Amino acid sequence: MTRRIVLALFLPLALLLSACVSSSSADKSGASGNTDGKGDVTLNVGDQKGNDEAVLRAAGELTNLPYKIKWSTFTSGPPILEAVSAKAVDIGGVGNTPPVFAAAAKSKIKVVAAKHGTADGEAIVVKKGSSLKKTSDLKGKSVAVAQGSSAHYQLVASLEKAGLSIKDVKVSFLQPADALAAFSRGRVDAWAVWDPYTSQALRQADARILTSGKGVVNGLNFQVANPSSLDDKKKAKVIKDYLARLRRAQNWVYKHPEAWAKVWGKETGLPYQVALDSVKRTNGTRVYVAVDKPAIASEQQIADTFAKLKLTPRRFAFSDYVDTRFNGGLPPSTSAPRTYGKDS
Repeated sequence: MTRRIVLALFLPLALLLSACVSSSSADKSGASGNTDGKGDVTLNVGDQKGNDEAVLRAAGELTNLPYKIKWSTFTSGPPILEAVSAKAVDIGGVGNTPPVFAAAAKSKIKVVAAKHGTADGEAIVVKKGSSLKKTSDLKGKSVAVAQGSSAHYQLVASLEKAGLSIKDVKVSFLQPADALAAFSRGRVDAWAVWDPYTSQALRQADARILTSGKGVVNGLNFQVANPSSLDDKKKAKVIKDYLARLRRAQNWVYKHPEAWAKVWGKETGLPYQVALDSVKRTNGTRVYVAVDKPAIASEQQIADTFAKLKLTPRRFAFSDYVDTRFNGGLPPSTSAPRTYGKDS
């Protein structure tokens, strides 16, 4: 009964596997969703519940489309990238880690756009009453983390910054629902996680942040397309317009955090306050930036780290999986992310 109660308090199934996770045990087939717009060209988009379609619709960016968008909904980033590679969809949005694993597997993908936000939602949390006060205190302690996730990388990088290695802690590889159960029962000392799970843990699991990803992770999310779609002149033109709409929609989110939190909560089942916390900490701070050399270098660092840990089968040049044609007019990836309470 305790386990059922704990899981019921956590996020719904639609969010159990985030875009940040590098592997998925869930259904990898995309269910056909809405079709928007009119015209001779159809852009097939891979999406996750409460992500791109929801924000575009909320921001009014799906009205008067001169082309069609056919939406397919997936449970997480990796199956979206599988669909992109297989030409089942033309483009899809994912976190910073799935492209690394897809590229390592020699998938046919190209990163075409990036969003940069704060890394405050990437966190290692502990119980409020825990004696752990700094990252170095984790030595010899148990930490739950989803294997191959952005949180996994953040854990490795945070430990290194504190003079430790991943071998200095007892790692429990757990997906979010199981990690929450273990954390809530005190079976692990800490939990490396990402928003909106961070916000949920702080609100509902008596947690506090031991350390965040600030200064150790890149805070990037990506739009990834199939190379053949980019080689099609009509599709490439549509993709350019689609990315422009996503940029405008992201600006809308920043200006209307409460409105977006209500929509996002309704779409995903997130409690409103948790959604709003996540929007103000992470989701709403994002801004579209160029997929430039610093962005590529930061992804290369992630790729090299996972290759060193033998979680990926090979080393490779991340730049081989990037198309920079849509960078025009965008700020550099190193630009400071937006924050609330300062310039809002």
